[in-house]
Amino acid sequence: MTYASLSPQAALPSPSTAVWQLGPVPIRAYALCIIIGIVLACWVTERRLRQRGVAPGAVLDIAVWAVPAGIIGARIYHVITSPEKYFGAGGDPMKAFAIWEGGLGIWGAVAGGAVGAFIAARQLGIPFGVVADALAPGLPLAQAVGRFGNWFNNELFGGRTTLPWGLEIHRMDPDNPGHALRDDAGQPILEPGLYQPTFLYEALWNLGVVALVLVLDRRLKLGRGRAFALYVMGYTAGRFWIELMRTDEANQILGVRLNVWTAALVFLGALIYFVRVRGPQEFLIPLGAAATPVPTGTSDLSQVDLSAREASARTAAPEGYRVVSEEQYHAWRDSGVLPAESVGDDDRPAGGSVAAADDAPSTGDEAEDGTPQTRDDRADATGARPADRDS
Repeated sequence: MTYASLSPQAALPSPSTAVWQLGPVPIRAYALCIIIGIVLACWVTERRLRQRGVAPGAVLDIAVWAVPAGIIGARIYHVITSPEKYFGAGGDPMKAFAIWEGGLGIWGAVAGGAVGAFIAARQLGIPFGVVADALAPGLPLAQAVGRFGNWFNNELFGGRTTLPWGLEIHRMDPDNPGHALRDDAGQPILEPGLYQPTFLYEALWNLGVVALVLVLDRRLKLGRGRAFALYVMGYTAGRFWIELMRTDEANQILGVRLNVWTAALVFLGALIYFVRVRGPQEFLIPLGAAATPVPTGTSDLSQVDLSAREASARTAAPEGYRVVSEEQYHAWRDSGVLPAESVGDDDRPAGGSVAAADDAPSTGDEAEDGTPQTRDDRADATGARPADRDS
């Protein structure tokens, strides 16, 4: 017997299969959605990093650290907040490693990914605030795509509803993960009634957060991690009310789901950061091999060795970056001339970061009698070496 006849005709369907076999290899929709989301986030982040002066391809170096750390953090958060599924009576501790069956906590993903991104930024000599702001619109875009993995898995839906966009839910086979139970006629079995499509609500909300970050970042020129804080506020505001709609099992505090409390606390933390932190956007000038921008003027193309230039662009990697203002960055892009080092303590990025400027506005040392002297080493002439900076 099926329950499809008990549902109104107007409804959102759910897939009855979330795993496909490609020979001996299982292709899981949940994993595909996560991977597509990561690729989109990397694409958006790469474009935004390059707009700030970061060398091409830096996002891959960041992703190598951030993606695995984010997945590990997401799984750790899920296991810690739902330990009974793995360590309680009848639980299987080995299932804690079965990521493909679902169970990734976004809070752990953001925390773990931030740690990975911080490590990568420190190695590349990029201020962490620049990386975080570049990630800000890409993360909710990735989350929007990832939520469709829950749709394929027929999970994380809300309560019963009579709305025309109510969601049909299949009764999944516990002995054959990724597949719906079937009746004697071979038809997938539906749960009775329709349910709130919270996966869709969150996906649409996240797309709204993407637009919010892009629009306000363009108008307000958010810097010092404030674009990332805006993303966190936008996401947690939506997650708060969407979480209240969900009916899946979850640990509770004072009768309220743990994730509701987490969303509220993280929102407050992001709001405090957004209000308290101030400062302009940071732009970067690469130092060393990649320090010369491509001229913007006209030239005789017949006398330019394009193949050599392209090969140089592929192999050259900056030894570090110098933090400058937006005006200085565009002037450097147009002229190729490094701006004078005139950034004082008040203009440094918050948190003692990767600035190439010295504490004093002068670019030279002073002798004991106070007479400025020229410094002839490359690090002082163009900015601090990576080893001389904190990220």
